[in-house]
Amino acid sequence: MQFYKQLHRDWSIPAITAGFVAVLISYSGPLAIFFQAAQSAEISNAMMTSWVWAISMGAAVSGILLSLWLKVPVVTAWSAPGTALLVTLFPGLSLNEAVGAYLTAALIIFVIGITGSFDRIIQMIPPGIASAMMAGILFQFGVGIFVSLESVPALAIGMIIAYLIFKRLTPRYSLVLLLVVGVVLAVVLEGASLEGVSIQLAEPQFIRPVWTWEATLSLAIPLVLVSLTGQFLPGMAIMRSSGYNMAAKPIVTLTSLTSFATAFFGGITTVIAAITAAICTSKEAHEDPDKRYVAGVANGVFYLIGGTFAGTIVLLFTSLPSEFVAVLAGLALIGAISSNVSAFAAEKNHLEASVITFIATASGVSFLDLGSAFWGVVVGALAYNLLHRRFRSLKRKNQ
Repeated sequence: MQFYKQLHRDWSIPAITAGFVAVLISYSGPLAIFFQAAQSAEISNAMMTSWVWAISMGAAVSGILLSLWLKVPVVTAWSAPGTALLVTLFPGLSLNEAVGAYLTAALIIFVIGITGSFDRIIQMIPPGIASAMMAGILFQFGVGIFVSLESVPALAIGMIIAYLIFKRLTPRYSLVLLLVVGVVLAVVLEGASLEGVSIQLAEPQFIRPVWTWEATLSLAIPLVLVSLTGQFLPGMAIMRSSGYNMAAKPIVTLTSLTSFATAFFGGITTVIAAITAAICTSKEAHEDPDKRYVAGVANGVFYLIGGTFAGTIVLLFTSLPSEFVAVLAGLALIGAISSNVSAFAAEKNHLEASVITFIATASGVSFLDLGSAFWGVVVGALAYNLLHRRFRSLKRKNQ
């Protein structure tokens, strides 16, 4: 009751709007990657609805609880780079194995969170190697934009031009506007029909987990790495740069518990958001930093609504050409690709090892039933140690 009274006193239209826009952007861009993963796994619309319900509920519950508990605008979402990783592994990886890997990743992240070792572990991972692996995972999505030119040139070109214009004029809302324009172009140019889109509630489906070493090494471990370096690290940096100097422990711990629960219904790891977090932590959400937590609560409420009507969201995306989803996902990830390429290029002291990591990961190779993200990290770490750490120690001995 006390929470409700304070929330009633602190609520504001800008904070509610910020929470709504953050959810809309997530559903406009990163969700398209999820649909590509679903297409790779060749799952039914009913199962896809369960996936969307799970990731929405995970973000909703964790975001609302953390925002009310910590009194800061904690915006959570599903792991976008982790979802991108799925596309490279399906259909070779079964859905049951994927769920087993989700649970393993959630357990590892929980241990990291509850022990308060997040910052120490982040410092142990060479930044160039982590960024190179991320860039390698996301690279194929950028390529997918131009591959789509072969089959739907008018749609692809139209969406590319629209993206560039919106990015120049209104970067914050560019993905939302791109989604609207893309749907219109798909209907006008490709004859897509929205007649089948209707109000449909979600029906979660339980998925029995299966644990295998291949899924653990190819999905669970890389999922932990990309979630820590690609989501929690920049997400916490945004929070702290906005003046919220809280520890990462409660956020990492609670999101991992949420991930464990939603995994059984197809939900990939819940993490702190990075891009959308900036919307809810800025002055646009509220002039008073102590009242911006309302934006985090609103964000969670809108995720609850989105998850409830996940069936409608699935009907919308599946009524559009697969190339539309590919172009939308690729354009949505341009910023992430750019930032990760810039990050590993800036690490001059181990650039060659980072480039090797990038090439190995982007290759999409599957060797010994293990995916390219795993081999990218292994080869990159080997190159990092042989070219830098061990070389330097040998050099000192020779002197």
